[in-house]
Amino acid sequence: MKKLSLLLSVAATPALAAEGPFFSLYNTDFVVLLGFLVFLGILIYFKVPGKVLGMLDNRAASIRSDLAEARALREEAQAILASYDRKQREVQEQAQRIVANAKDEAVRAADQAKEDLRVTIARRLQAAEDQIASAEAAAVAAVRNQAVNVAVAVAGEVIAKKLGPADSGRLIDESISIVEQRLH
Repeated sequence: MKKLSLLLSVAATPALAAEGPFFSLYNTDFVVLLGFLVFLGILIYFKVPGKVLGMLDNRAASIRSDLAEARALREEAQAILASYDRKQREVQEQAQRIVANAKDEAVRAADQAKEDLRVTIARRLQAAEDQIASAEAAAVAAVRNQAVNVAVAVAGEVIAKKLGPADSGRLIDESISIVEQRLH
């Protein structure tokens, strides 16, 4: 009520500046003041200030709930972002491990390939050396056989020219036994 009287005294100050009696219906300031007071009375009678305050309170509550929901959504978004950041770090670490493993595997494969190549080359060299030795042994045996054949033929001719038939038979038998011993 004090607020209302203070409001009326503030509102009435311009009315005091008007000419003539203030409490007269011919005074426009007084009529405006009466209309304003009637308007305020109607507002108070229909409890408009309470309804306006209730609507403002409802609006404030709605804003508070929206803010709380926004905070909750923000926290949820931050949690999701942190989760994705953690997953991204895990994926990057896993990718780095995969790359490191692939590099190690490539190095091991290259080393294994080098070792396999070295073994293959050594095996082929050994096979070539064996073939050479075998060919050499075959050539030596062929030369020996040819030399024996030539020696036998020459010896047979020499023996046939210089010895008699009895001595030649004996020498041929001795030569055959010597050749058999040398060949075996």
